Amino acid sequence: MNHVNFRDLRYLVAVADHQHLGRGSAACFVSQPTLSTQIKKLEAYLEVQLVERTSKRVLVTPIGRMITERARQILDEVDDLVSVARAAGDPMSGDLRIGIIPTLGPYLIPHLFPILQARYPKLRLLLHEERTRGLIDRLREGTLDAAIMGAPVPDEGLIAQPLFREPFEVALPESHPLAARAEISRDDLDATPMLLLEEGHCMRDQALDFCSRVGAQQHQDFRATSLETLRQMVATGAGVTLLPTLAVQAAGNATDGLAVRPFAGSPPVRELAIYRRRGCAREPVVSALAELIRDLPPVRALPTP
Repeated sequence: MNHVNFRDLRYLVAVADHQHLGRGSAACFVSQPTLSTQIKKLEAYLEVQLVERTSKRVLVTPIGRMITERARQILDEVDDLVSVARAAGDPMSGDLRIGIIPTLGPYLIPHLFPILQARYPKLRLLLHEERTRGLIDRLREGTLDAAIMGAPVPDEGLIAQPLFREPFEVALPESHPLAARAEISRDDLDATPMLLLEEGHCMRDQALDFCSRVGAQQHQDFRATSLETLRQMVATGAGVTLLPTLAVQAAGNATDGLAVRPFAGSPPVRELAIYRRRGCAREPVVSALAELIRDLPPVRALPTP
């Protein structure tokens, strides 16, 4: 071996990601002996030990981790180079890898897909739903071209294009005294225990911020994994929560025992944006997608906060 090639760098990244030669080789579509041999050749060429091999798994050494991170950066640049070349003929074609937070995906994607397919039939949207932290990591790794998340996100290296501001509404049991009102004021929720999502959801942070400002309290005995779980728990009488407007519109009046009321005056809102890496090769496609989302009928119909 007299040089480092991209193939061997991909092998190294796969081993680091899976911590296992078998799973790493499967991810690269090569045999385990082939992957193991190439890793050994790479170690010999670099004159450092990249992995420690045990009977059950492989462990990446400290220098191996440093080299792996640089390998990721190199491979990201190569992938972007290929994307730029392929997109030169028709930017609105090929695969577009998009991430989206789970508190938005089920309520936005059904409106987006049909219009996207009709307008850009050669563009294939590959969707990945995950919480904010995971989406940021995937953007950094280059496994996503862009991600739709709540703004802001804790990463100054990403470029944000604003999409829309989505108001929150109050969801409460039909038997709750406030359910008799047409609108709920912020003061009405003072000292009210609020059901929230579990750690890792950006909407949880937004709800906590709202609670701290109006004097509401976090319900200490419950953490929901999804908005649907929150909706069902409220319907059983377990407490009160906040729901984003698109989720409310998608469910309609389908949940027995649940009452949803808008805020009086200016409601709390969440900011949604689409994020990409600086210098992303698919920037024109991401910008076109952002414009399309802003023009979706349910988005344009959102009340102005």
